[in-house]
Amino acid sequence: MSENIFYKLRDDIENGIVTGAFEPGERLDETQLATRFGVSRTPIREALMQLSAIGLVEIRPRRGAIVVDPAPQRVYEMFEVMAELEGMAGALAARRHTEEDSAALLAAHEKCREAAVSEDTDRYYYENEIFHRAIYAASRSGFLEEQCTTLHRRLRPYRRLQLRVRNRMKVSFKEHGEIVEAVLSGDADRAREGLRSHVAVQGDRFGDLVANLSNRERRSGRLG
Repeated sequence: MSENIFYKLRDDIENGIVTGAFEPGERLDETQLATRFGVSRTPIREALMQLSAIGLVEIRPRRGAIVVDPAPQRVYEMFEVMAELEGMAGALAARRHTEEDSAALLAAHEKCREAAVSEDTDRYYYENEIFHRAIYAASRSGFLEEQCTTLHRRLRPYRRLQLRVRNRMKVSFKEHGEIVEAVLSGDADRAREGLRSHVAVQGDRFGDLVANLSNRERRSGRLG
């Protein structure tokens, strides 16, 4: 199985959990999922392990993978912390970035532009991941980069699905442009505020997104 196909499989299961197609407390049977997605049990098992690592499922002895209640309040709190961490990374990146960091950030921004033009939200999300990691690296703080990456991974399904809100991808790319300008010009305060606002907007809107997607999935009777 190619890496892209595996990511699509994992993302479809993620979508099902976040939108309520798989309910809290439900057991995710590997055999049933393998049949549903037309794959072997091996990639299903690996996908469930990755979802366990970000807290969407819990692997229990003799029961397998159980869907965890996403607890909206906890997700809001994670977005609040993520916004502050990203803001700190942006401010440090504005003060500490090297020529190599500048090149990496500009290259990531261009890839995001290409994805936005293609109107492929999932492609944009993965390019967006690289964009944010370029900022973490430019902060020249290994510990901060580690913490940002960990929390970014925990919030992955919500950040990715949030991009499906109408016009959000276009707005996100515009915000990226402002962040790049602030970082490369050395404006730490503007970089901090730009990144804080960029992430906080996602947190504020994610509840409406989940409700809309959940209704859509129930109407269509499918995942992803």
